Amino acid sequence: MGVLRGRVETGVGDFARWIEKLNDHYHRITGLRLFPGTLNVRLEAPFHRPARFLRLEKEDYGGAVSVSLIPCRIFGRKAFILRPDKAEFEAPDEEKCLIEVATDVKLRDAHGLVDGDWVEVEVE
Repeated sequence: MGVLRGRVETGVGDFARWIEKLNDHYHRITGLRLFPGTLNVRLEAPFHRPARFLRLEKEDYGGAVSVSLIPCRIFGRKAFILRPDKAEFEAPDEEKCLIEVATDVKLRDAHGLVDGDWVEVEVE
């Protein structure tokens, strides 16, 4: 798929609590202990998950939401785009322009990012 380019924006913090709560499941799937939060990146065009991705199925943790985990790199660091099924299948295109990138550090602090900064995400 190549390189996705977009601007950092503030999110609502919902993934933070789920990553923290389900970190053992995410670790089993990704091999990373994810920082409890994502970097929200607003792309110029809608993003659709590629043909190959990892999954956290709702049945795996007794929940209500399944999540696709798309391997990527940001600032040379292994990361994952987290995409709930609802965002992939039910959201309007304008909402599909938002991706949420998770990795093992708080990217805002590690790279001095603020809202409006441009970043590139390499999708494997």
